[in-house]
Order: sequence, then structure tokens, then C-alpha cells
Amino acid sequence: MAVTRDDVVHIAGLARLAISGDRMTELVEQLNTILGHMEVLQQVDTRHVDTTAQEGNEALPMRPDAGPRFEMRRTLEEMAPDMRDGFFLVPRLATHEDVSDAS
Repeated sequence: MAVTRDDVVHIAGLARLAISGDRMTELVEQLNTILGHMEVLQQVDTRHVDTTAQEGNEALPMRPDAGPRFEMRRTLEEMAPDMRDGFFLVPRLATHEDVSDAS
């Protein structure tokens, strides 16, 4: 499946991007090159390849948090005056209100 100029114009319109004619041609070529690589990868037989080593309950190895201390210009209380137990308290967003609480 190839990407056409109309496809790129449509996607750019959805994303509200202004793309010049020269850039449009370049994008069509680049996207079709990427899709060509994907078609080649789809043909690779991976039936005998072991799954990733991190599958399952194993955690990724963690490194120590080291480095110079970052000094803040303001205190935490100046940035967020409402705190409890070391956490910032922020107002609940109206979009996250439970409809059942409104009654």
C-alpha cells in the first residue's frame, strides 16, 4: 500500500499543518520508503526467534540515581502552596468529576 499525495494532504489537514508543494513531494517519497522497509520486515521469518528477555514479571535493571543536586530557586511551598505528606495538592479537573456525585 503506497501513500499518495492526497493522503498526505488529508493527514496534514487533520493535523492543521501547512506543507509546501516541494515538502509534500518529499514527504510522500519518505513515507513510501518507510512503508517499503516495513514490507521487507513483514517477510522475515521470526517463528524461531526467542521472545524478549524482559517478558513476564522480571523488572528492568535500575541504576542508582546519581548526579549533582539540582538547586531550585523557589521552595516547594512557593510553587505549590497546598501540600500534604510531601505531595502537591491540586484541584480536581471538572472533566474527571464523577457524574454520580452531582446528584
